[in-house]
Amino acid sequence: MATKKAVKKASSKKTATKKTAAKKAPAKKAAKKTASKKSSARKYSPSASKNVETEMREMKKGTLKSGRSGKKVTNPKQAIAIGLSEARKAGKKVPPPPEKG
Repeated sequence: MATKKAVKKASSKKTATKKTAAKKAPAKKAAKKTASKKSSARKYSPSASKNVETEMREMKKGTLKSGRSGKKVTNPKQAIAIGLSEARKAGKKVPPPPEKG
């Protein structure tokens, strides 16, 4: 008789662990949803985007020149980088530049 009770207890413990494992999975999914909501804050200020706009206009006109060499800028990515760096110098809300590896 003692062995039958031990078998029943062991089987009941296995089902209990399965139920708790099923309960933990939805809790993890809920944590991921709340983490994604935190990133809804603005990374760039509206005035920083205006800096980028003006630099893009200058590039399209052909009047935007790079810093040291003074060559004409023709790459849109370079125009964006110039606009963001000027916004950083002005103290506007812009993330720090990526570190070179």
